[in-house]
Amino acid sequence: MKIAFLGSRGIPARYSGFETFYEQLTVRLAGRGHDVTVFNRYPFVPLKDPTYKGVKIIRLPTISHKSLDTIVHTFLSVLRLPFIRPDLVYFCGVGNAIFCLPCRWLDIPTIINVDGEDWARKKWGGFASRWLLWSEAWASRFADIVVADARVIQKRYRELYDRETIFVPYGANIPTQTPASDILSRLGLEPDGYILFVSRLVPENRAELLIEAFKGITTDKKLVIVGDAPYSEEYKQSLRDAADDRVVFAGYVFADDYAAISRQAALFCLPSGIDGTRPVLLDQMGFGNCIVVRNSPANLEVAGDAAATFDGDHEVESLRATIADLLNHPEERTRLGAAAKERVARLYDWEVITSQYEEMFCGLVEKRKLNAET
Repeated sequence: MKIAFLGSRGIPARYSGFETFYEQLTVRLAGRGHDVTVFNRYPFVPLKDPTYKGVKIIRLPTISHKSLDTIVHTFLSVLRLPFIRPDLVYFCGVGNAIFCLPCRWLDIPTIINVDGEDWARKKWGGFASRWLLWSEAWASRFADIVVADARVIQKRYRELYDRETIFVPYGANIPTQTPASDILSRLGLEPDGYILFVSRLVPENRAELLIEAFKGITTDKKLVIVGDAPYSEEYKQSLRDAADDRVVFAGYVFADDYAAISRQAALFCLPSGIDGTRPVLLDQMGFGNCIVVRNSPANLEVAGDAAATFDGDHEVESLRATIADLLNHPEERTRLGAAAKERVARLYDWEVITSQYEEMFCGLVEKRKLNAET
């Protein structure tokens, strides 16, 4: 099959969960013999090569603006589709849903991964939030297949839009050993000597909540904040102002450095409450980390009983108490880490998920052929 992937910043992954998802899925599909194209967003992804691990790369510019860079880049990508004529197009991000309509005019089937309640993210202003809500309706109306990464999102689309979706979760890599990396020494860290946060530094990921909870814990462990984000300088400065001297801001961390800092943490905390599967959560479960998450439906769906939880209604006090208890009970951290690794291996294997997508894509292409013949 000839498959085009639109809507993310591109590969190799250097920003968020969507890019990690794109890289894992597209490279595997290309390895299975499919003709896969990813539209990379310049200047966010610096790769200039025409291919990446067997995946074709089309590099297009965009506008460096929080609310416009995705929509402008996806628009330019759609303009290129008549020249490559893919068998189907896969969109990531519900905000791109309107572009399923021109794909219909081009007679190209579309699949869109709507990725949770994007409209609820605090980084968006009034019009952007409304656009994302409208986009849910457009996705329901214009896409051939809507993919939900969590059962709670399936329920939302069924109840609000009377649209059935296909549930396909994200996957996780399960490393067998800690890679060679000196990142701990570069950051002044010791194995098992820090709590880890990994996410974009935007308000909905709630790094400020973790910092506030951590300040009330008496411990010699550090808190490591991994991540960054464009367009959020004021928020990032507020985090630095709130932090004490035990908090380490590591910035972006990728590849072997990311694996090394993840595998040697005392625990990992995901304080965000946005519904939808978070790829970073699956990653950290795959690393065998002790996980702490908010007790939101999507987090509980992914982690099950293999994670410690805190109460979103009393978030600072509950998160502080949960982390403090785990720091005082290393045997419980070990138990939860082993349970998380076992659960992700059983339910979120990338090869199994790639096969699910491959079957979905084949079915959509065959349906198109049958319709053309009749």
